[in-house]
Amino acid sequence: MLSKEIQDALNDQIKNEYFASYTYLSMAAHCESLNLTGFAKWLRKQSQEELQHAMKLFDYIVDRDGQVVLQGIEKPQSKFKSLVDIFQQALDHEREVTGMINKLYEKALSENDHATVVALQWFIHEQVEEEKSATEILDKLKLAGDNSSAILLLDSQLGQRN
Repeated sequence: MLSKEIQDALNDQIKNEYFASYTYLSMAAHCESLNLTGFAKWLRKQSQEELQHAMKLFDYIVDRDGQVVLQGIEKPQSKFKSLVDIFQQALDHEREVTGMINKLYEKALSENDHATVVALQWFIHEQVEEEKSATEILDKLKLAGDNSSAILLLDSQLGQRN
């Protein structure tokens, strides 16, 4: 069974994952408004991944005989300066989530909650991948600068994400 502190922290992280999903969806909407459908598709997929992360935590709490308590989600930003701004924010957000997961992991370690430690290892590995993806896209956007051909090529590549 989960301690109240771990359960509360996991419920907070569910909220954080839903906010991340909402944030990526808002970014996708912005890209759709610019007819950058490849960027939008990539961001929509990212939004769906964040929902899967939330449900993974949801199921873990249930499996441990805990109580899921869903919380309100704040409204995400809806206006962005540029694609670089979007992906810088995405990277910053992923780094923030990494910090949240690391704190959860430390809390589970301090309570000797080995099952939660093991469950959170998946999220730690996932965050490495998330930060890498956002960094790669951000670096390519910075390299492209104002070159519309390069941006359209990247848009096409991102649109092929499965």
